[in-house]
This record gives sequence, C-alpha cells and structure tokens, in this order.
Amino acid sequence: MNVFRVQSITLAMAGVALLAPPAPPAAPQPRTEPAARRADPVPVRRATPAPVRRTDPAPARRADRGAPGRAEPVTAAELLARVSACTPVSRGRYRKDQGARATVAVCGSRDAVFWKADMDIDCDGRPGPRCNAGTDPYFSPSTAFAQSDGRPLSAEALPYVVVPAPSGVWNYRTHGVRGGSVAAMVYRDRVRYAVVGDTGPAGIIGEASYAAAESLGIDPDPRAGGTPSGVTYIVFKNSEVTPIEDRTAAVTEGRRLAREFVDGDG
Repeated sequence: MNVFRVQSITLAMAGVALLAPPAPPAAPQPRTEPAARRADPVPVRRATPAPVRRTDPAPARRADRGAPGRAEPVTAAELLARVSACTPVSRGRYRKDQGARATVAVCGSRDAVFWKADMDIDCDGRPGPRCNAGTDPYFSPSTAFAQSDGRPLSAEALPYVVVPAPSGVWNYRTHGVRGGSVAAMVYRDRVRYAVVGDTGPAGIIGEASYAAAESLGIDPDPRAGGTPSGVTYIVFKNSEVTPIEDRTAAVTEGRRLAREFVDGDG
C-alpha cells in the first residue's frame, strides 16, 4: 500500500470531522426522586377535630319520666296512692246495695271526684245477646245518655260507669261530671278506662256496665256477677269523650288524664 495515500485519506477524514457541526448535547433527563421527597416538606397543620360531647341519655329519660303525659301507663298503685285521702264533696253517704248501711262518700279534688265501692252489673241500653230482658230481670232498654246516633248505649260493648241520680246527697252535674266524662276504674292491680254512661238510684253507688266489669276481670253476669268491694272509681272533671261510644278515645284520653292526675297536685 502507498503510505502517502493512506496519510492523505486519513487527513481528509480528519478535515471532514473538523468541518462537521458538533452534535447537540443530549437533553437532560428529569430527576426521579423518592415519593417521600416529592411531598411538600413544609408540615401542614391539620385541624384538630372538636371533641364529641357525649350526652348522657339518663337525664333525658329521667325528665321524661317526670313530665305529665309521659308514655308509661299509670299503675293501680299510683292511682290508689293518689286517692288514699278523702275530702268529701257529698253531703252524706251512699249505700252499696238496697237495704245496706250508707258507708260510701264521694270524695273530690281539684281535678277529679272518686269513690270506693262494690261493682253491680248494669246491662241496660241497647239489647244484645248478653244484655237483654231474658238475661237481666232489671233490664231497661234505655240509658241516661245516648250515643251519637241517638240510640241508647250498649252495656255489653262499651265500658261505662253509673253515677247516682242527682239528689240532696250529691249532684254530679255541679262537679264537672256529665255523660261522656272520662273515668278510671281500679280493681286489684288493674286500671281500665270508661265513660260516664248511665245514672242509677239516687241513694246507691257502685255500678258499671257489662263491658266495664269484663275489662277488669270481674264476672259480668247481670244476675250473679259483680264484686262486693274493692273497686275504685275516679271521674275526671270537665272531661268528655266525643262521640261517647268511642272506646279507643276513652282509653287514650283516660291514660293522659290519669297521668296528669297522678303527677299533679289537684
């Protein structure tokens, strides 16, 4: 090989390399950092949640138990304690039965009148399979107060109590009592609600309808049923169920009035 030619080629290639524009520098690659370092290094103050105030439900329950109209039904013991003292409003006393001694006074307070007696069975009013002239020798097809359609009450369907007809001993009308007034009946540990539905003899007290006796667990048979003692009758003054035959309304209103009576001072 000719040495001179090789050198010439080498020089020529070197010249080309010198004349060629330099290659642009490589673009810098973005730096990759750990995720922890990418986070904002400035600490962020997190809002501290306000402490949750826990309300003890007990005080609310206690307040509810002491409020008039609370949901808990009144017990027989509560009602009996409320009427343990008697301030007589009658001018004399009533007999429980014809020919018996007069021993029963009608007592009163601001909100109610009450008495403690026996329970005779009243089967008067609209006749039915259990209350009619065949089952009751003293049956009467009428009652002192009528239902909303003008017909007599039904003793076997509606719990009602009987008040003595007005007399010199006591006049129920002057003490806020009328047909449809709400009554509570207490017998042993049972409390049941009724309306004033009929009047009886002027000198005798202690009578209620077939349905009233049945609701208390007393034998409602008009011939041989009833009980000789142990029934407390409480009639709430100036109360009224309309229509008088609405048994559900009597219970609802009776529970409310009984609670107010027990919790109040009247």
